[in-house]
Amino acid sequence: MLEKVSDFVWEIKRDESTGMNVPVRAYGNKAVIEQMQRDRTLKQAVNAACLPGIVKNMLVMPDGHEGYGSPIGGVAAFEIDRGIISPGFVGFDINCGVRLIKTSLFADDIKDKIIGLMDTMFRNVPSGVGSKMKLGFSQQDMESIALDGAKYAIEKGFGDDGDLERIEEGGCIDGAETDKVSDLAKKRGMPQLGTLGAGNHFAEIQKVDKIVDAGIAKTFGLFEGQVVIMLHSGSRGYGHQVCSDYLRTLGDYQRRNNMHIPDPELCYAYADSKEATDYLGAMRAAVNFAFANRQIMTHFIRKSFEEIFGMDHDEMGMQIMYDLSHNIAKQEEHVVDGRRVKLYVHRKGATRAFGPGRKEITSLYRDVGQPVLIPGSMSTASYVLAGREESMRETFGSSCHGAGRVMSRHQAIRDIPAYKTLNEMRSKNIEIRVRSKTLVSEEAEWAYKDVNQVVASIEGAGISNIVAKMVPLGVAKG
Repeated sequence: MLEKVSDFVWEIKRDESTGMNVPVRAYGNKAVIEQMQRDRTLKQAVNAACLPGIVKNMLVMPDGHEGYGSPIGGVAAFEIDRGIISPGFVGFDINCGVRLIKTSLFADDIKDKIIGLMDTMFRNVPSGVGSKMKLGFSQQDMESIALDGAKYAIEKGFGDDGDLERIEEGGCIDGAETDKVSDLAKKRGMPQLGTLGAGNHFAEIQKVDKIVDAGIAKTFGLFEGQVVIMLHSGSRGYGHQVCSDYLRTLGDYQRRNNMHIPDPELCYAYADSKEATDYLGAMRAAVNFAFANRQIMTHFIRKSFEEIFGMDHDEMGMQIMYDLSHNIAKQEEHVVDGRRVKLYVHRKGATRAFGPGRKEITSLYRDVGQPVLIPGSMSTASYVLAGREESMRETFGSSCHGAGRVMSRHQAIRDIPAYKTLNEMRSKNIEIRVRSKTLVSEEAEWAYKDVNQVVASIEGAGISNIVAKMVPLGVAKG
């Protein structure tokens, strides 16, 4: 039974009869929580709370909704020595994440050029199911990308030296092992570097509509009226295949060891097992692939602006503001019951929101907290937040990652005609480029929660501060 802790925090108490090892904590105002109760989100969270070695609480962010095995918007931390690793709790799109690129341009500067910008960007950054880019990378390049991530992409000419300090993990997570990645994953990934993919992935030209925290906004380099570009994509077929491969491997591990779990989709292996360490090596390779993927797309977005404006991207101030992941398992240190401990923190559809002073935050932003990038649906607002110290105590330094669905894709196609969304976007003067009208229905704003309510819930719970609100000027999707 879900009990109210505060206006923005709710709890399902630990019930030993169901096998729960920790309580479930869900974040959101009353309206958000009511939406969360319409599907299996909280049931999946209870299942995840039964996993071995889980500590403190199983967490559900306000954008939480039903996913594969664990809820999207879920966060769980496991002891290094007695805990587990679960591919389903990372998800198929490993290191799906968000990048925000700043400019020194004002919205009025691009008003007469937005059509050309969107056409050029849509051409230069392929999107859609099976989208491909011919970059001339060899198999050896692919190995280097999986080991060195965005750093290798920059060495090959896809970016600037200053980009890395504005990317989580410096654009490369340690511990990648390419020999743990199947040939099929590598084959699927090679032609997809530099592509968006489909579904909820997008490249969006936005305007900073409102500055909420002027001090932090200044540190982040944001100002009202500013043109920014938000990019949302991940590891494409490379990461999807890694997840698929290891779900089979860990499913076999569970059967061999006669391990009972509430949901087979939550299959896991103990963290010190060969199966878990192999998965982590492959997962980290996919993480680096995704960092490189967003880096290459950033290069072509910059080229698109250069083509339209006839200026170098440096002259237009096209710096990365920040890039972060929201599908990942990481080894981190946190304080639990007064002790500093090492944990494997799984975030699925949840982003890191570390508070001020943490060494993991780039020195550029360490004094104000980690930037948190929250996209809305394609005709609604997006947000920049900053992590707070409270998030370290409350959520292992985690926040939401977006608005969160309230309709399945099938229901959205059935209930929301494409023209309704297209008319709404025209009324807001938003340019849209999309490969499929079906996707317009799938990604309609009414298929998602109200991002304003989701973000207000995060701030109300004391997890992150709202810094800036952006609105879309142009949207490119698969």
